[in-house]
Amino acid sequence: MALRGPLSRLVRTQIRQRCQQTRAQSVAVLGAPFSRGQKRGGVELGPKVIRDAGLIERLSSLDYSVHDFGDLSFHHLEKDEPYMDVKFPRTVGAANKMLSSAASRAVGAGHTFVMLGGDHSLAIGSVSGHAQQCPDLCLIWVDAHADINTPMTSPSGNLHGQPVAFMLKELQGKMPDIPGFSWTKPFLSSRDLVYIGLRDVDPGEHHLLKTLGIQYFSMRDIDRLGIQRVMEVALDHLLARKQRPIHLSFDIDAFDPSLAPATGTAVNGGLTYREGIYLTEEIHNTGLLSAIDLVEVNPVLGANQDAVEATASLAVDVIASSLGQTREGAHASIDSMPAGKNDTSQLCL
Repeated sequence: MALRGPLSRLVRTQIRQRCQQTRAQSVAVLGAPFSRGQKRGGVELGPKVIRDAGLIERLSSLDYSVHDFGDLSFHHLEKDEPYMDVKFPRTVGAANKMLSSAASRAVGAGHTFVMLGGDHSLAIGSVSGHAQQCPDLCLIWVDAHADINTPMTSPSGNLHGQPVAFMLKELQGKMPDIPGFSWTKPFLSSRDLVYIGLRDVDPGEHHLLKTLGIQYFSMRDIDRLGIQRVMEVALDHLLARKQRPIHLSFDIDAFDPSLAPATGTAVNGGLTYREGIYLTEEIHNTGLLSAIDLVEVNPVLGANQDAVEATASLAVDVIASSLGQTREGAHASIDSMPAGKNDTSQLCL
């Protein structure tokens, strides 16, 4: 990624002002081909299949300058013994440290940052790097799972089920010093987080959601309230006090497996296409979206090529609608209608 060098104090001030006021008009796309946060191989191929599904071309058709910085190159340590029951802690920690720096540089350069995963453990780096530039950000976590287990509550030890626990200030005393993560400290308050789409929550996670008073909307809540009301409440919760940048962390398994079959931890009863796209359209309409994670697309787990292509295409739709594609038409804006031969009117759009 060709975004290097320290930022001056003036530039940082300008970035923070931009973070507080408006979204960027350019997009930085960065792939994070990483799988060690969970046990299934193949999710490291997610960035490629999402690009192959036409992501860059789709974003280029919108009102953005699109910069594709390729993929990060991660190193897997030969000796990375579990800590407690946490698997590959040093490898996951090093990957997220690298991603955090890249995310910070991308946002610092004035881009809306799009991270293509890879598994959801990568959100530790993506959100923390974003927070370096926009410390008042808020986080919308769209997922079948809460991913807020600590090493003591995690049933599996897989770090893709624990990223939120690394972020929350309220859990600082609950997190052990895990090898590989000395570079990061908690930076987010529980009131700055909203979950949407939950339907597979572990007992320890449920306890934390209730104890910390985190705002969340399960699929039952979406059924009961409707996605329009869910988004009204979610955005009011995050933005009523002040306008601030939004980080959207979107796990493709938030959708029903009939729509997104090529993923590692599919759970029945997920978001419909219309609910998922409405959700992202409403986030875009705030004008405050500053960074997006799209994670857990795993082409190896698709039953056939059609399943892989459907999942990757859905990922492209999520990102594009977050960045302004509408169902009225995906197009760049125009200033006026071309005139016909006998047209003397001046029709401006």
